[in-house]
Amino acid sequence: MANKIRVTVWNEYRHEKSEAKIAEIYPEGIHGEIKNILSECDDVEVTLATLDMPEHGLTDEVLNNTDVLIWWGHMAHGEVRDDIVAKVRNRVYNEGMGFFPIHSGHHSKPFKAIVGATGDLYWGKDQPEIVWNIMPQHPIAKGLPTCFELFEEMYGEPFRIPQPDELIFNSWFEQGNVFRSGCVFYRGVGKVFYFQPGHEACRSFYNENVRTVIKNAVHWLKTDLTPDNVDKGCYHQRASVLEELHAKK
Repeated sequence: MANKIRVTVWNEYRHEKSEAKIAEIYPEGIHGEIKNILSECDDVEVTLATLDMPEHGLTDEVLNNTDVLIWWGHMAHGEVRDDIVAKVRNRVYNEGMGFFPIHSGHHSKPFKAIVGATGDLYWGKDQPEIVWNIMPQHPIAKGLPTCFELFEEMYGEPFRIPQPDELIFNSWFEQGNVFRSGCVFYRGVGKVFYFQPGHEACRSFYNENVRTVIKNAVHWLKTDLTPDNVDKGCYHQRASVLEELHAKK
């Protein structure tokens, strides 16, 4: 598995177990379908984690061996342990792990802790959506058309987040709402990408454009940083820069 991107797909995995309609759409769970998407990439290996596993499936061993963490949650955000949230935030800020919340992950504890906002928004009934590719030069948008259509749960502005460092997708919904549906944030030495499509009662994870976004995002979120090559803390520089450089030779 050397040189592969190590992705952990985290799913609350409650809707699929309690609602027959959702289980019919995603018989392997949303996390299972995301794994199927990433299985199309030869350079990616996937670990699955769910809320009801010990430590939510995010043990130190799992987190320390995760390059990109994908997060889907909705009905049980409050059940996620705060100590696990702190570990996820630390892996992003101080060790360069990529964080990829999808759809209702905007209200997840890790997303709110990492970007520093409530993540509140307007929402409404499922309806046609047009996702506009407004930053086609970005690696996450590679291979995508100018726009594509979905049938999705409406998310609308104002979206209570910090101004994104990069806005890749902007969406329009049939009832007239607009939404920043693909947002990049740089936090510490890590990168975050929030992507709006992915409501449990919709079939967006089967859409080829959504699948392309997920594969592109995983590759972009991966950094070359490891816990061993990132300085942590706040240091007093006692020697000159040149002296320190020479001392490391």
